[in-house]
Amino acid sequence: MTISTTKKFVGVVAAAGLLVALAGCGSAPEPAASETSAAGGAVDGFKPCMVSDAGGFDDKSFNQLGFEGLEAASEELGVEYVAVQSDSEADFAPNITSLVDQNCTLIITVGFALASAAGEAAIANPDIEFVSIDDVVDNDFDGTTDAENIKPIIFDTAQAAFLAGYASASYSTAKKVGTFGGMNFPTVSIFMDGFAQGVEYWNSEKGDTVEVLGWDRAAQDGVFTGGFAANQDAINAAQGLVDQGVDVLLPVGGPIYQSAASVIRDSGREIALLGVDADVFETDPSVADLLLTSIRKAIDVGVQEAVLSAGVGEFDPAPFVGTLENEGVALAPFHDFESKVSPDLRAELDTIQAGIIDGSIPVESYLAG
Repeated sequence: MTISTTKKFVGVVAAAGLLVALAGCGSAPEPAASETSAAGGAVDGFKPCMVSDAGGFDDKSFNQLGFEGLEAASEELGVEYVAVQSDSEADFAPNITSLVDQNCTLIITVGFALASAAGEAAIANPDIEFVSIDDVVDNDFDGTTDAENIKPIIFDTAQAAFLAGYASASYSTAKKVGTFGGMNFPTVSIFMDGFAQGVEYWNSEKGDTVEVLGWDRAAQDGVFTGGFAANQDAINAAQGLVDQGVDVLLPVGGPIYQSAASVIRDSGREIALLGVDADVFETDPSVADLLLTSIRKAIDVGVQEAVLSAGVGEFDPAPFVGTLENEGVALAPFHDFESKVSPDLRAELDTIQAGIIDGSIPVESYLAG
């Protein structure tokens, strides 16, 4: 990144003040009605485009969800899209520039790490509309999005992660659960911190002592691989937690869950895996038998709605903040683990979710009011 993670985090927190008032408002993004195409499709010259983060469009996670939203909206509108994949941070700005040069009228950047480049491009190209997934694009740290032609779509994932933490503590017999991330970005650590809060809530409600390894809430730091690739660093991070005896593992960062899955299989132990962003049970059947549940973000639906709106000339730069209340975030079904969890767990989670929504059960995050 062109600015430090710490400084960037400060900017995110500042901009969050603008967004929290919107977090509980409205419903989840929904695709525009089918009459969009019936009314003649997209406005003349509409060309939606997308830049991936370094995870790539086949990450079975947030990049893939964003791409699926773009693809679905483009098909409905009857337009051609352009999608360019970033292999590293060095690709972000050149990829965005290439889309400007290809006369894209809407550019979607997928991921927190692209915010700096997206903000600069949006200011330099006020006639192009931008959608920023996972960042409010406040590079000058004044508490507002940098340009009126940028729509942020972000998610208070801590709320759904809280539910996952509670479920994991309920499932764990080792009384140890673990988590690790790609990089200590707010959009990564928000999962880990919400997860830890859910475990803490289980302990307080049940008088239990389940430990969370890999994340320190007080220090706001933990185990990170330094990137978002399913590589030896991700294997090492997962192995370190497995060696400490965890029986639930939450990897946060695109395809790094694949490394965690390989470590779990090699361990010969019963260790449950948690997915993030997508319902990984559905997106990656190769790990379905390991998945307790997934912490979902409606990235695909949010992108699809934004593209459809822009396509008919109704681009809306108002930020969308996904919460449990508006179904922008959610806990996936237990699928094959349904028979392995407590029969009382689903009802308990429904009660907790209602408490989070009405504010009686607070969940801390940089997006929380």
